Amino acid sequence: MPDKPDYSCFDVEIETGVAHLRLKRPEALNTMTRAFWNELPTIVRDIDDNARARCIVISSTGKHFCAGMDLSVFTDGEGVTGGEPADRFVAAESFRRHVHHLQDTFSCLDEARMPVIAAIQGGCIGGAVDFTSACDIRYASADAFFTIHEINIGMTADVGTFPRLCKLIPEGWVRELAYTGRRLPAARARDIGLVNEVFATHEDVVAHALATAREIASKSPLAVAGSKVMINYARDHSIRDALDYIATWQTGMFSPPHMMEAFQAKAQNREPVYPDLVPLRKRM
Repeated sequence: MPDKPDYSCFDVEIETGVAHLRLKRPEALNTMTRAFWNELPTIVRDIDDNARARCIVISSTGKHFCAGMDLSVFTDGEGVTGGEPADRFVAAESFRRHVHHLQDTFSCLDEARMPVIAAIQGGCIGGAVDFTSACDIRYASADAFFTIHEINIGMTADVGTFPRLCKLIPEGWVRELAYTGRRLPAARARDIGLVNEVFATHEDVVAHALATAREIASKSPLAVAGSKVMINYARDHSIRDALDYIATWQTGMFSPPHMMEAFQAKAQNREPVYPDLVPLRKRM
């Protein structure tokens, strides 16, 4: 980023079309403080709106990827409903809006024009499951595990775990994990499709995620963005509706010049060169 903001929860590097976001609070198990919920969408929307990268990688530091919501969010009096009985309905409405804000923090990953890859080590706990389930691709180290931890503290996961996990893995697994709070080891997560691949070490998983991101960044950004839109649309709609939508999309987005560049590059034994996506208009 041009002025390199100093974020409290993330380090951000952008190189050769790849934005690398690293959680940087290993001493606190990279828990999600109040700042986290503001910084993540700010970073991702800046990358997306200004077309600063063609792919995003999210990794972490220390023993665990992320141990979920920081306890201060629950105990500082702002993150829970309260007040006298006469005010509880007003408080409940406010809390609903607060949950929407938390949900939007992760929805920005799903809505970004470029793919998002998560490189997960150690614990991916509670809100971190919401976090990574909003990414396009997940890789894990052999010591990684996933826990829908909310049931263990007397609450229902509410920031995206259930709507997204039910699209990623068999419903029976979602129910077992949600009702018991058990750990899902990396190897089993791969077996049921939650992660694409498991690697021996933290360093290996980050290296593979970055290599995949660079490969994606070498493709046509328009075609990649279109593929993400179509996959998300197909996930949320019927086959017939998705077929109609891709036909409509291609009417405006089909790009013969990009295809010609791909053909010419192959014939000339060189890497193709594609234009970046255009920055979006400023958000109102």
